[in-house]
Amino acid sequence: MTTTRRAEYAAATKRAIEQAAHDLFSRQGFKTTTVDMIARQARVAPATVYAVAGGKQGLLRTVIASATTSPETEEIKQRLADAPDAAGLVRYLTHQTRLKFADWHDVMRVVAETASQDPAVADALRLAAESRREGFRRAAGRLHDLGALHDGLTVDRAADIIWFYLDNASYFALTDTNGWPLDDAEAFLHDQLRGALLRTTA
Repeated sequence: MTTTRRAEYAAATKRAIEQAAHDLFSRQGFKTTTVDMIARQARVAPATVYAVAGGKQGLLRTVIASATTSPETEEIKQRLADAPDAAGLVRYLTHQTRLKFADWHDVMRVVAETASQDPAVADALRLAAESRREGFRRAAGRLHDLGALHDGLTVDRAADIIWFYLDNASYFALTDTNGWPLDDAEAFLHDQLRGALLRTTA
């Protein structure tokens, strides 16, 4: 097997393990998922799961880290930094957080519930929060550069406001606790965020 083919096989194996872990953590929880279950779904040996990700705890961190550093995430952050108008930026940012929540809410619920008992899970939660915070601050900075923020609203305070409306906790409160459809939650959060951040002429 050539070096290139070995690298391709290793990358495909890693993706299969991470996808299996994502699916299992979402469907049945972090605690009840075992390395053997992940290995069976990914069609690899349990030893491969340990070698690739350091076992279940390491794999959760890897799954979260991969999502926060993926090309898709980097593209989103770049589009926020280059957005040509404020209203479009707020609309795009709200929609992207909605899409991420839809993809990851089951895993993030597991992470939030188990972080206090497991340092690896707490570290994964920190990584996810840092990535969101970076994206929100980039969006706030762009809105400032566009001259679209309310008078006296700093970049740091704008980033805090974005966090308040678009962090996973807000989506969980509206959809899980209050039973709102995700479309309704997105529309409400967009309208509230736009009013809290932007001048009426933006």
